[in-house]
Amino acid sequence: AASRHGATDEIARQIGDELEKALDFPAVEVHVRPADAVDDVLTYDAAVIGSAIYMGRWQEPARRLVEAVDASHREMPVWLFSSGPIGDPPQPEGDSADAVTLAELPCVREHATFAGRLDKHDLRLTERAVVKTVRAPEGDFRDWAAIRQWARHVASEINSIKIR
Repeated sequence: AASRHGATDEIARQIGDELEKALDFPAVEVHVRPADAVDDVLTYDAAVIGSAIYMGRWQEPARRLVEAVDASHREMPVWLFSSGPIGDPPQPEGDSADAVTLAELPCVREHATFAGRLDKHDLRLTERAVVKTVRAPEGDFRDWAAIRQWARHVASEINSIKIR
């Protein structure tokens, strides 16, 4: 995952935990890593790649990782998740343009969007100014039950394609 202030990393770890519990293959290893720390996509049989959404965009390391899979390992099944909408109901509505484009790549099976977390104390000065201008609500809006449910759904799909 690509995370700017840690909230998306926490979602990725939760997804990884659920995958470890739900996968039927005892020899399968689940690695939860920052997107920019993945050196070789060819070492993986499946991937769940996520990104925080900032200013309507996926983070560059996550975009590059999805594009690398599509370019060199297109047959690998990939699931994407975005983290970012905040508030109740979460705003903005709809998927980011990046997520829509990436979800159309041949390797991508599915894309999910999860609400995020905003703690103004974690933000840089320029980010705080934007948050203030758009009147973004502060708080943790992540739905952990929905995140775990989606991870179990992904595990079920991986189990059905019998990777390794």
